[in-house]
Amino acid sequence: MILHIDQMDQTPVYQQIRDQIVAAIAREELLPADRLPSVRTLAGDLGVNLHTVNKAYAVLRDEGYLLMRGRSGAIVADFGQVATPERVAANAERLATGLRQLALEHCAQGGTEETFLEAARTQARRVFADSAAGSSSEGA
Repeated sequence: MILHIDQMDQTPVYQQIRDQIVAAIAREELLPADRLPSVRTLAGDLGVNLHTVNKAYAVLRDEGYLLMRGRSGAIVADFGQVATPERVAANAERLATGLRQLALEHCAQGGTEETFLEAARTQARRVFADSAAGSSSEGA
């Protein structure tokens, strides 16, 4: 897993780290029980403050993507095993809120429900096709 930080991006660095780790999990580049680099190691590799990496790992832990094992560090969680009803509900709420905000922005820019839904379908197909390709290449 290689992470890239774009210092020109308006997205906070901890969020860029979080988003890239989630994407690696979705693409099955990171699997349950895989170890992530230590906070200090990843911070050094990326040239960022260790508190930034710590914040990204904490967010990922709170969202159920990572387990923190003291001195053993961060490992990828098996979401099916750690997903409490509260975490599932919180993730569903975050998804709904994000989609609503995107729909509002699309509408404000003159977009229609149909064009929004088509864009959402296109992106969902890309994500799920990438995930299926990653898992089918594992068996090859």
